[in-house]
Amino acid sequence: MAKKDEEKKISLEESFEMLDQLIEEMESDEISLEDSFTKYEQGMKLLRECNETLDTVEKKIQIIRGVEEEA
Repeated sequence: MAKKDEEKKISLEESFEMLDQLIEEMESDEISLEDSFTKYEQGMKLLRECNETLDTVEKKIQIIRGVEEEA
């Protein structure tokens, strides 16, 4: 059951907020190098997920536009 909760997709807006938070934390002078690497990895994962979501939306828009042009 916990795995299903982890797989739950978050919105793009939530992802962008999380990225902003990670950036703020990484810019802190008090962050350790190890924590910085961990936050970097988290940020890169979020960016990949955002890119995948945006690609999916873009493909859907192209399909819709194609259908509208045919009509």
